[in-house]
This record gives sequence, C-alpha cells and structure tokens, in this order.
Amino acid sequence: MIGNSWDIILQDEFKKEYFTNLMDFIKNEYKTKTIYPKQNEVFNAFRYTDFDNVKVVILGQDPYH
Repeated sequence: MIGNSWDIILQDEFKKEYFTNLMDFIKNEYKTKTIYPKQNEVFNAFRYTDFDNVKVVILGQDPYH
C-alpha cells in the first residue's frame, strides 16, 4: 500500500475492519467531493521516509488550498 518498510509495520492494521471501512469511506468521498491531497498522495509522508529513519510522527492537517 505504501511501498516501503511501513507496509510491514502496518500490515496488520491494513487488514482490520476499522481500516477497511475507513478506506471505503474515503474512496467514496473522493468520488463525490473535492478532496486534497490527491488520493494517491495521502501516504506521501510515509513513502518518503522509511520507518527505520523516523523518530517521531506528528499527525495533523495542512491547509492544502
């Protein structure tokens, strides 16, 4: 899903019901609304940095528009 070491770390979460429900909801939102960032860019922070190089992850929302 992400394309690096995060896939191994998060593989169990990707299979859980809450996550699959969330992904289904998000896919529908992208189909019916204008959403930023682009759907294929949602996990970019994880794509650009392997898990072994991360000290802290701060989750938040950037003002894309």
